[in-house]
Amino acid sequence: MRALNLDQLHAFADVVALGSFSTAANKLNLSQPAISQQVRQLETRMGVKLIERVGKRAEATPAGLALLAHISDIDASVRAAEDAVAGFSSGAAGRVRIGTGATACIYFLPAILEKLQRSFPKLEIMVRTGNAGDIVRAIEDNKLDIGLVTMPCSGRSLSVTPIMTDPFVAIFHADADVGDVIRPADLEAMPLVLYERGGLTRTLVDDWLRKSGVNGRSVMELGSVEAIRELVGAGIGATILPEMGARPDRTQFPIKTRPLSPPLVRELALIMRRDKTLTPGLQAVCNSLKAAADRRKTDP
Repeated sequence: MRALNLDQLHAFADVVALGSFSTAANKLNLSQPAISQQVRQLETRMGVKLIERVGKRAEATPAGLALLAHISDIDASVRAAEDAVAGFSSGAAGRVRIGTGATACIYFLPAILEKLQRSFPKLEIMVRTGNAGDIVRAIEDNKLDIGLVTMPCSGRSLSVTPIMTDPFVAIFHADADVGDVIRPADLEAMPLVLYERGGLTRTLVDDWLRKSGVNGRSVMELGSVEAIRELVGAGIGATILPEMGARPDRTQFPIKTRPLSPPLVRELALIMRRDKTLTPGLQAVCNSLKAAADRRKTDP
């Protein structure tokens, strides 16, 4: 019997996840007949029917569900084998998967990734954005190799290394009549455009307001730092964002920023599994992130 084919397994998993051969084909940039053939070959290899039609949707049979339960473990084992071999490489190669928040992805990572690409052309870097909880779980499940997340974060299997702080600032449209320093009470009567709930960024802002007895009047909640900044520049309201994402030169409308009193600061940390194999590629990414964080301390 031939060994399992990873491409066939992934094609099967995508068809089930998306409920459609054609949608899975689009995702994998293949033709629908090619996807269908891969699934048929896998079914022939396993000797059972793995997918059935339920109405217009493709769904896993009981045998297919049993196989699905093992695919993530198979992927993890293959990735561990690749990491183990990559450790003997003389240079940075292979793949490194990074998880981080949207703000760091837009305003911190691009220059780092560009330099890594030039220095290590054989190194493939993938970036996934999400809130800290999602990134932590993906690291623990070995679906990501390294994360740059807002503290606090914890996990018995994780190594957590704080690397930099990022102060929050208040942001207003350019003509707003505000003081040089903003206190919670200054925002009590203002409409606020805030980051969406569920992430640590929003939690830190809410806690900063509540500690002074202020309930912010949120009129909009969005998941995009850039959209929040543009709406504030258009005069919709004020906001509080990490300084990393508050650059006035990146807005269509002019804005002004002000420091907070008492100060509000988030701490960013690198997280990895403690048992993660530190390949040359992963080491290069770690070193680059730490070096960029150190430069930011002296040249914000």
